[in-house]
Amino acid sequence: MNDQATSPQRLIVIGGGISGLAAACRLRELAPAADVTLLEAGTRVGGLLQTSRRDGFLIEHSADSFVTDVPWATDFCRRHGLETQLIPTQPIGRRAFIAWRGRLLPVPAGFTLMAPARLWPVVTSPLLSVRGKLRLLCEPFIGRRGLDEPEESLAEFATRRLGREAFERIVQPLVSGVYSADPTKLSVAAALPRFVEMERTHGSLWRAARHAATKRAAAKTALGSQEATGNSQESGARYGLFVAPRGGMSSLVEAIAASLPSSAIRLNSPVTAIERAGRGGWNVHLVDEAEPLFADALVLATPAPAAAKLLMPLDAEAGRLCGGVPHTGCAVVALGYRADANTRLPEGFGFVVPAIERRPILAASFSSAKFPDRAAAGHLLVRVFIGGAERQDLLSCSDEELRRIAVEQLAELAGLKNPPELTEISRYPNSMPQYHVGHAARVIQLEERIAALGPLALAGNAYHGVGIPHCIRSGERAAEETLQRARVPGAERSAAQ
Repeated sequence: MNDQATSPQRLIVIGGGISGLAAACRLRELAPAADVTLLEAGTRVGGLLQTSRRDGFLIEHSADSFVTDVPWATDFCRRHGLETQLIPTQPIGRRAFIAWRGRLLPVPAGFTLMAPARLWPVVTSPLLSVRGKLRLLCEPFIGRRGLDEPEESLAEFATRRLGREAFERIVQPLVSGVYSADPTKLSVAAALPRFVEMERTHGSLWRAARHAATKRAAAKTALGSQEATGNSQESGARYGLFVAPRGGMSSLVEAIAASLPSSAIRLNSPVTAIERAGRGGWNVHLVDEAEPLFADALVLATPAPAAAKLLMPLDAEAGRLCGGVPHTGCAVVALGYRADANTRLPEGFGFVVPAIERRPILAASFSSAKFPDRAAAGHLLVRVFIGGAERQDLLSCSDEELRRIAVEQLAELAGLKNPPELTEISRYPNSMPQYHVGHAARVIQLEERIAALGPLALAGNAYHGVGIPHCIRSGERAAEETLQRARVPGAERSAAQ
């Protein structure tokens, strides 16, 4: 080991997913003289983000895009010269469907997850009964919840504001398409804080959505946009805010990795333990290496269960808190079809399935409609999601059984009658953190204990958000925190810039 007084500071990131990559990049930005090393247990960086190209198809194995209404991913891409790679969703068909009684019905225009920006599309939608519509129309008159009242689950919040029908037939499938969660356990404050703030600020989700839509329309009109009212026509999600790398998510991962020195990334390097070192830093033990690596500061960017195992010897309570974040998983079945008279997709970006429909799939994404150049000429690409918190049993199915489920459901619901020409199946057991009621309090306690350990910080999707922007922000924030705790020269000044 080199003497700390004469060697550059050594900074180590454990975990090479998008959070770990963002942390490593931020460490190099803030401490350019330091020696930064990223340790990844597997054969590639990027974590769940992976793209494959096969027979003219571009297939995303997990996330296929990210939103731009929070700045962290787009700012990161801009700082690293990756912004020109990003493309928006196709302008045609920016809507989603809900599978209901054997048909695909459009999500009412302007309805985003839980917030109806327009009431008339809800009134005319066949998704709700007359009673369900009348109950939803009462939403502007439902009072705010008191700040001192107990934390609510998504099911409690949405049912209180919109009624049970709207929750079961619209909100639950839309949210489960994102979080794969049990809505009776999911914390609305931790997973979807924007909607809690909408109620607190405006007293009504509808009023808040109308206010936001009016501001967007005014801004576009001021800029001379011809699409001043376009966002209010979208449904399910505000698809105009989604972007993706032109070459797929792997191209983004590869570009980020390439921005680091080749010596900074060590693959096939699983960490078995971390322990305090005599100089206030850390010793990092790796499989098959007799001598540990010394680090002045550490970022743990592994999945929460792996981080918990590393933390347990240092602080048993921190390990317990970290390991107590529940996880679920799903399988993604990508299917490529030849487009013809018998195989055409509805004009939209995909559909979600309410739990009360009791179907074996969560959702389907029409990849070739959502972004350009995702399918070979004359073909369609669809991704089907199976599993989630309420159907974990399906992850034990064979690949052939998963394929059969996906093909049959697409034939029945989306009219894709011909057999697919391509199948690609990805499984992600225990990969999606579940922000259950009490999650925010758990994370506060965990981070207080981590801060007391010294120059160490946590990053990943198990703490403050599961989307790509939140993961990038998690990595960057962890880098800033651990440098401040290590008192790396110049880091605090750089972080403030």
